[in-house]
Amino acid sequence: MPKHIRKGDQVIVTSGDNKGAIGEITEVLTKSDQVIVKGVNMRTKHLRRSQLNPQGGTVTIEAPIHISNVSPVVDGKPSRVRFETKDGVKSRVAVRGGKSLGQVGRARG
Repeated sequence: MPKHIRKGDQVIVTSGDNKGAIGEITEVLTKSDQVIVKGVNMRTKHLRRSQLNPQGGTVTIEAPIHISNVSPVVDGKPSRVRFETKDGVKSRVAVRGGKSLGQVGRARG
């Protein structure tokens, strides 16, 4: 299944506890179909004392969100993505407004 978002895209969370939050994708986890969005879905992790971290403590990190719960932002609103092939180049196009979201690569065949 083709992925509708890529690293560096501005996305909006469409469902869950962080619904409506906007951020940039920092990482795409393809095996689990999840993404990490900068500043969204923050979780606190407690660290045990060790030689590397003698004080222990807590760290706040971004937790992954399923890829189906985020959509690219176009004019401040979420948009679905359409894939179009023109002159042998496959590109992502936002359904809302028809804005180009970038090339995917060479088309097959």
